Amino acid sequence: MNENPKTTGRRKSKKKLAAYILVPVLGIGGMIYGLADRYLIEHVEVVMDQKETASEGTAAPQAQTSPNVASAETGATSDDWNYESEAVKIHIDQIQTGSGPDQITYFVADVQMKDSAALQSALAENSFGRNITQTTSEIAEDHGAVFAVNGDYYGFREDGVIIRNGTLYRDEPARTGLALFQDGTMEAYDEQQVTAESLLERGVTQTLSFGPALIQEGQVNADLDNVKIDTNFGNRSIQSANPRTGIGLIAPNHYVFVVVDGRKENYSRGMTLTEFAQVFQDLGCTEAYNLDGGGSSTMYFRGRVVNNPQGKERERGVSDILYVPEGN
Repeated sequence: MNENPKTTGRRKSKKKLAAYILVPVLGIGGMIYGLADRYLIEHVEVVMDQKETASEGTAAPQAQTSPNVASAETGATSDDWNYESEAVKIHIDQIQTGSGPDQITYFVADVQMKDSAALQSALAENSFGRNITQTTSEIAEDHGAVFAVNGDYYGFREDGVIIRNGTLYRDEPARTGLALFQDGTMEAYDEQQVTAESLLERGVTQTLSFGPALIQEGQVNADLDNVKIDTNFGNRSIQSANPRTGIGLIAPNHYVFVVVDGRKENYSRGMTLTEFAQVFQDLGCTEAYNLDGGGSSTMYFRGRVVNNPQGKERERGVSDILYVPEGN
């Protein structure tokens, strides 16, 4: 039976219309999946079991001590802002400057250790890979930390040189990194000029890949106004006032960690990189390095978050922390 030409034409038009609709839909779907795969879907590369974790020197979670008492198990004394054992002394100050919309609130943790092994790194879900996250406090509690700050959020990227607790996990040089060594020192370095192998030979314990370096050999980085860092959709300046996390070195095995709150009017506007570097210089640091900031900026001490993450007292999931275990 012969088919009506008009009917055949309508069918062809519908097929063309369907094709026109399907192609962009598939394209958008592919783009959405690509973004999800890049920024949301977990990609586990290495899982550490309890035996491996123990061999790296991480401590098992322990019961929280009460304020102003000595722990019978660890011999440590502590309160809401201090912790002291035979191996570690930690003191935290909350500092406020300015007023009204120009007020800044930040926290300085002075950490003195007898041995660099007291400063360790831990990964979210005890796994290495992309987009694996827990809050800073969750990771800290899982590893029995008395003190912790967020790290470099290595899992947001596919590049960088990542050495944690003496193990090389990723070797994709990309930016200015930070190396912490067994002798209790630290220094910023160019990942594209210094090999991971040479760092390990020198006794590196941790590397962090974020930046920029704030202070090197006692001098503040003069180019902070031009620093850019990768984000979801390209590069942008990070010099404007933001919440921040950083680590500084005063002397071997004597560190300061600074966490700046922000994004909450009349409480804290955050700091520019220049202001942040100045804080470390005023504290007497010879080296200082900027870690992941913004909503990630978190300081944990003895079972509580001491700052105000995101200006909403709400932690954001991160991929890693730097911490001091209870009992050290």
